[in-house]
Amino acid sequence: MINKVSNVVTKLRDRVPLVQAITNYVTINDCANILLAFGASPAMCEAYDESYEFAKIANALYLNVGTLTKEQEASSIMAAISAKNSNVPVVLDPVACGGIKRKMDVINKILELGRVDVIKGNIGEIKFLAGQSANVRGVDSIDNGEGIEEAVVTLANKYNCTVAATGEIDVISDGKRLAVISNGVNLLTRVTGAGCMLGALCAGTIGAEEDKFIATCAAVIAMGIAGEKAYEEAKKPGSFRVKLIDAIYDVDEEDIKKLAQVEFKVIDAK
Repeated sequence: MINKVSNVVTKLRDRVPLVQAITNYVTINDCANILLAFGASPAMCEAYDESYEFAKIANALYLNVGTLTKEQEASSIMAAISAKNSNVPVVLDPVACGGIKRKMDVINKILELGRVDVIKGNIGEIKFLAGQSANVRGVDSIDNGEGIEEAVVTLANKYNCTVAATGEIDVISDGKRLAVISNGVNLLTRVTGAGCMLGALCAGTIGAEEDKFIATCAAVIAMGIAGEKAYEEAKKPGSFRVKLIDAIYDVDEEDIKKLAQVEFKVIDAK
């Protein structure tokens, strides 16, 4: 399976998928730059009058509710509807969904009216969406991760999608397969928006690979490896942030085959 995962990077750079991103204002520039460095083509198109039309021509749509303005709310829902109508895959990043009711109202509208192929969140967000007790603080998870594999599988089956829960250990499932990934470094938690950047990368990979589970694994592993490579050269947040963009540019198939710390499991249908 690792060969399929690693090949996604080559597919992405060959296809240069157009990713429409409606994301939070704290990290919009970083999301655009990391997509460019990885080989995708970002378009931070969130204007209400344009979002529906633009989603028709995109290869993937990334929706992040982190700094949700009224215009972003309307644009996200319209873009998700357009994506459903035009068969464009969607990544949903449910930032702080466990702390603010309005965010869940918007998320539920997106799930009801549009489409979601991948839900990418931190452990606390994913456990909350799965109906489990979760420990969160603002946009951050302070959850110990107990029960996260069950939560990921439950949520994947509930919405018939791929779910990625990120933390010290990353867990991904489409309800039938599960991946546990150990790549990454703690300094990723000291850079604003590393999770948002990962969500954008997931949109890039699903824009190039039809198997959403494989595509999501590729994005998460690539981000973790890039973090490890960046840390070799930069030990503090400011310089690490710059090196992270450089490192994702260099990650290739061989890096993923050699450096991926991942365990794949088949889920018992029982």
